[in-house]
Order: sequence, then structure tokens, then C-alpha cells
Amino acid sequence: MHAHSHSDPAHGHAGHDHGHSHAPASFGRAFVIGIVLNSVFVLVEAGYGLASGSMALVADAGHNLSDVLGLLIAWGATLLATKEPSARFTYGFKSSSILAALLNAALLLIAVGAIALETVQRFFNPAPVSSGTMIFVAAIGILINGFTAWLFMRGRKSDLNIRGAYLHMVADALVSVGVVVAGVLIGLTGLLWIDPLTSLIIIIVITFGTWGLLKDSVKMSLLAVPAGLDGDAVDGWLRAQPGVADVHHLHIWSLSTTQTALTAHLRMPGGHPGDAFLQRIGTELAERFHIDHATVQIEVDGEAACAACE
Repeated sequence: MHAHSHSDPAHGHAGHDHGHSHAPASFGRAFVIGIVLNSVFVLVEAGYGLASGSMALVADAGHNLSDVLGLLIAWGATLLATKEPSARFTYGFKSSSILAALLNAALLLIAVGAIALETVQRFFNPAPVSSGTMIFVAAIGILINGFTAWLFMRGRKSDLNIRGAYLHMVADALVSVGVVVAGVLIGLTGLLWIDPLTSLIIIIVITFGTWGLLKDSVKMSLLAVPAGLDGDAVDGWLRAQPGVADVHHLHIWSLSTTQTALTAHLRMPGGHPGDAFLQRIGTELAERFHIDHATVQIEVDGEAACAACE
């Protein structure tokens, strides 16, 4: 027989704070403001882009549209993550934030493909462009995207969804700067190929920024050890605890874009250490490694291995 002892700090057994992972409560207003502002700007920018013949403006509008969809998806996922667990979904819907990040990355890549196709066609068939309109509309974009990025700035290090929203808005602001520069150059030189070239640069910026989001969300979907967390360090720390002779079946993965879970088997030949030991393990895992949900199985008999160990 083995004693299955669980230490789950998130349910009060270890008594630590989860203040770093409440994105929905903190960023609901930011999502609403960002969605409304960027939706209006997408309509304005696309309209002026088509009217002025600027592919750079149309490309930026397409990117902004994907960002609006991304903000909607991210917001929906953070709201779903607050739902209580059920008999079927025992962790609730926390992982929806990971799926949202993955879907956001996919949407961005689709948008990039569509913009790239039109951009290549414009290289071979340059169209007249109103440089003044480009500069005016892109300048508005700098203000709107810069302000929206500021709304998400404080959460960019603790939540992949928030980081995705922040990076998209920063990229949009930088892209708008590029469109302003292109408008100025076209006005000074009259060279029409500057517009599709700017669109191409926008595509490269979007792709580069999306790659990190795609990579991180795929890793989370595959239950990899979260970025920035050293699994070997956790293993070494557990092995250093008093009475622990061996650690095996150590698994660390992301429950959501803000919460981390751990399960481990600890072989302790000296006997079961008691609830105080488990509470301390849960508390210190949270404080040292930001692991929110820890489940530890104690194995007293070193010779009679459990079925999972075999």
C-alpha cells in the first residue's frame, strides 16, 4: 500500500497567495477599451487605405482586424478560466487561455498570408498612393495602438494571453510608424514601390512577433515545463528535503497561461512525514518556483513499487 498525500496550495492547504494570476479581474476593462478602439480604427484605416490606394494601410488594417479578433478570443478565454471545475472538467476551463494563444497565432499567420499575396501583386502593378492620407491615418494608429499597449503593459510578464495582446499592440504602433515614414518618402520621391515594400516589412514584423507566441503556446499545449522554470532545479530541491531518498514521476506543466501544476512521487523510507511537511512543500514550491497546484505522493516502501513506477 502507498500513502497518496496531496498538497494543493490553490485550495488552501498550503495557504499561499495567488495574486499574480488574476488576469480577468484586472484586464477586463482593458480588453473592452482595446477592442472598441481598434474596431473603429480598422474601419477607418481600411476605408482610407482603399480610397487612397495604399496597400501599406490596407495591410495594417488587416493586421489590426486580426488583433481585434485576438483580443476577443483572449478575453473570452480569461473569462472561461474563471469558471468553477465540474465532474467532467475537473480543472475547470483554465486551459482555454492556452488554446486562445494558439488560435491567436494561427489567425495572425493566416492574415500574413493574405497580405503577402496582395503585396506581391502590387510590386508588379504599382498603384497611385495618397501619401498625405497614409501619414494622417497611420499617425492616428500610433496613438491608438500605443495607448492599447499601455493598458496591457503591467501583465505582459505573467500571462501569455496578456503578453500576446501587448506585443500585438506594440507591433502595430511600430508598423504605423513605418507607414508614416513610407508616406513621407513617397511624397518626397514619388516612388510607388515604397508602399508595397513597406507592406512587406510589416509582414516580416508580424511574422517575427507571432513566432514567439506560436512557439510558447504549442509548448504549453504539449504540457512542456513552462518557460522560465527549471525542472532540474525543482527535482534537486525536492531531493534535498529531509527524509527524501528518491524523486520520480515528476511532472510539471501549465494548467493555463498563468498557473502551473506539479505531480511527484517522493520515496521516504523513514515513514510518512505528516501533513505539516506536505503543507510546507506546497508553500515553498509556490514561493520558489511559482507552482500553484502541487500533488505529492509519498512512498514509504522502497521495494514494493507502485504500478505507475513500473
